[in-house]
Amino acid sequence: MIEKCDFCGTVETEENPLLEGENAKICQNCVISAYKIVMGALDVEEEHEFKLLTPKELKEKLDEYVIGQDRAKKIISVAVYNHYKRLFKQSEVEDDDTELQKSNILVIGPTGSGKTLIAQTLAKFLDVPLAIADATSLTEAGYVGEDVENVILKLLQATDFDVERAEKGIIFIDEIDKISRLGENRSITRDVSGEGVQQALLKIVEGTVVNVPPHGGRKHPGSEFIQVDTSNILFIAGGAFDGLEDIIKKKLKGNVIGFGNEKKGELSKDDILELVEPDDLVKYGLIPELIGRFPVISTQRELTKEDLVKILTEPKNALIKQYKKLFAIDGVKLTFEPEALEAIAELALERKTGARGLRAILEESMVDIMFNLPDYEGYEIIITKDVIKEKKEPILVKNKG
Repeated sequence: MIEKCDFCGTVETEENPLLEGENAKICQNCVISAYKIVMGALDVEEEHEFKLLTPKELKEKLDEYVIGQDRAKKIISVAVYNHYKRLFKQSEVEDDDTELQKSNILVIGPTGSGKTLIAQTLAKFLDVPLAIADATSLTEAGYVGEDVENVILKLLQATDFDVERAEKGIIFIDEIDKISRLGENRSITRDVSGEGVQQALLKIVEGTVVNVPPHGGRKHPGSEFIQVDTSNILFIAGGAFDGLEDIIKKKLKGNVIGFGNEKKGELSKDDILELVEPDDLVKYGLIPELIGRFPVISTQRELTKEDLVKILTEPKNALIKQYKKLFAIDGVKLTFEPEALEAIAELALERKTGARGLRAILEESMVDIMFNLPDYEGYEIIITKDVIKEKKEPILVKNKG
């Protein structure tokens, strides 16, 4: 039996656990929302001043948090700028009945390549609300799971139910490839709900007025709804699309005509994916109508060992910076040898987890050290390659003075 919150209908996750009472269950997010209401947080108008950043400014902000993926960041920055320019600047030019369409974005890239991080960073610097949903948890009406409309509810919750602000927000739908009609093994095994979810998503992505149950869950006749117009919500969909390169390869083999085409066999997986076209996504199993609502397609490349080392050390919220600060609070200096950083990156590559797996590797390696951390006050702890790969003890150096 799927455990769900009796207030918003959200399925229990590790990040949003359920608390069980005598006759009901409530999720952590609803507890926080209730606390804000009780404490009068909703009575105080929070100022949100949207600032339209240029594509260059957006990319500069992304560069602070997302390592690599330069081409993808440029494409996404332009699309996001065009979307919000359409919302906030269209009235400044002479009206000639030209209708500007939404620039929804489809991001294709491996796990841990930064798809979700890009959406989070954009929302942060534009000061717009963000909701993140997993496509695999969504169902069409009548099936067990989350209604597609619950994605809009998550956006409303992010704004404390400020409908006007929610209507200018961003929704990131992860694992969009998992609802293809062909299934992961590329054979026709997916039931109709795969296409049904795509059809349900299509309605909210293209722009419609959605009746959202304020407490989540299923709709019931006679219950109250909050109406949300999705016409100006920016949708970003992401997925790994495993096997898509094979579809593109077949297409390329059929087009080996003309000078230089004999080199196409030497293209890397990343190079091949950059040649993706809407027809390839149709063959993969997405319905043409849904693909048509994502006019901007961006591909993200596999992260290299060098990329992962930079991710560990360079962004503003880099993991190594966070650990150094944690250790400094206990009066301990933390140092990583370059070979140790490379070892962490190599492990992430072996596990095929991308940047997402870096924290888990660090936690595994550092848990015993952190358990005894208060005892190391006044010391420098040096993490070597052997600490990461062979679980050996770190080097301890007593600080002078």
